[in-house]
Amino acid sequence: MGFLSQVGHEPLPPTIGRNVLGRKVLYLPGFFTYARHIVEVDGKRGLFRGLTPRLISSTLSTITRGSVKKAFPLEDMEHVSNKDDVKTSLRKVVRETSHEMMMQCVSRVVSHPLHVISMRCMVQFVGREVKYSGVFSAIGRIFKEEGILGFFVGLVPHILGDVIFLWCCNLLAHFINTYAVDDNFSQASVIRSYTKFVMGIAVSMLTYPFLLVGDLMAVNNCGLRAGLPPYAPAFASWIHCWRYLSAQGQLFRGSSLLFRRAPIPAASFPID
Repeated sequence: MGFLSQVGHEPLPPTIGRNVLGRKVLYLPGFFTYARHIVEVDGKRGLFRGLTPRLISSTLSTITRGSVKKAFPLEDMEHVSNKDDVKTSLRKVVRETSHEMMMQCVSRVVSHPLHVISMRCMVQFVGREVKYSGVFSAIGRIFKEEGILGFFVGLVPHILGDVIFLWCCNLLAHFINTYAVDDNFSQASVIRSYTKFVMGIAVSMLTYPFLLVGDLMAVNNCGLRAGLPPYAPAFASWIHCWRYLSAQGQLFRGSSLLFRRAPIPAASFPID
């Protein structure tokens, strides 16, 4: 359902609630309510639309990362974290991040065609369509209608999001561990082990618009209802899509599955 909310499909009306300040706001249905609606309309199988190509995509990504890692092994460097070794530790982070970026980019390119098919299978729920009914038939249809490039729509923003995420996450974690965590602190090693995880959560929120734009481009103007007006115009490029969402204040649409605010200011509601 996350992807359906990304494309702007909101079949259920919002409900009025209150935020932490006590002001009235409109809340869109959360994950469980939305999932229940899908089951009512499509049966339980509706919750698993696009699962097969998604699993194949994940498998290809994992295999590709392993193959690239084996073909281009990264030489181990001695662990350093002391402030006296800032240059050495930074060089280590840069090397590791560059290697990780290479693996991620290659795996993204290899797995993206199946990701596109998965997105299109899922979004057919919006228009009750059956254009993409299986992996092999979807491959043939996309190749016939859009050519090779049809398998890679939305790839650029996805790769940009991956690259920005890796570099920001790793560099921020490095500088925090180096300058903010004192080596004399008894729990320093424990804190350092969680820094990258916490930074990953924070940075993923900032790079979410790249994921959103990439997924929207995967279904835009492909003949499915969710990729056409009124859900979205036919975008000329992913930059056009980004600018459109930015102008609408929708760059983070679908980022939350539980507490989903409707894009209407609370001030528009009468106060009791």
